[in-house]
Amino acid sequence: MKNYIYIFLIAMVPLIELRGALPVAYGIHTANPDFNLLMAYIVIAIGNMLPVPFIYFFARKVLEWGKDKRYIGRFFTWCLEKGEKGGQKLQSKAGRGLYWALLLFVGIPLPGTGAWTGTLAASFLDMDFKKSVVAVVGGVVLASVIVGVICTLGFGAIFGIG
Repeated sequence: MKNYIYIFLIAMVPLIELRGALPVAYGIHTANPDFNLLMAYIVIAIGNMLPVPFIYFFARKVLEWGKDKRYIGRFFTWCLEKGEKGGQKLQSKAGRGLYWALLLFVGIPLPGTGAWTGTLAASFLDMDFKKSVVAVVGGVVLASVIVGVICTLGFGAIFGIG
């Protein structure tokens, strides 16, 4: 149970998210074959998605609140400007396929992409919450498949399994 809580918490960390939690789960499974990878995938997906509603509804408000504060204002303003520019750029390139673009953005496991960033972008673009969540969930599933394949190939090559 301790290992499931561990990977759950890793999946909730911004920028690390699923991309960091899955390799840890594969490492645990390599050391202990009784560790259930399917259950790990489910736990990681839940951990990755749990912050999404809070990010969508509150992150932008917190940034707006903090933009004129003495010590955090400059950083919060930078985050707001970066989010606005990124959102506008995504919207201009994606056009009517904005939700597909969001799914792919979340689903391609690169640094700076993921459920946190994708949800924040959806909030900045005033995208529909339910449709955004569906796109983010789809992206999390896509990322889990990609990272899972990489982990299987990587651990298989290193330990002669797979």
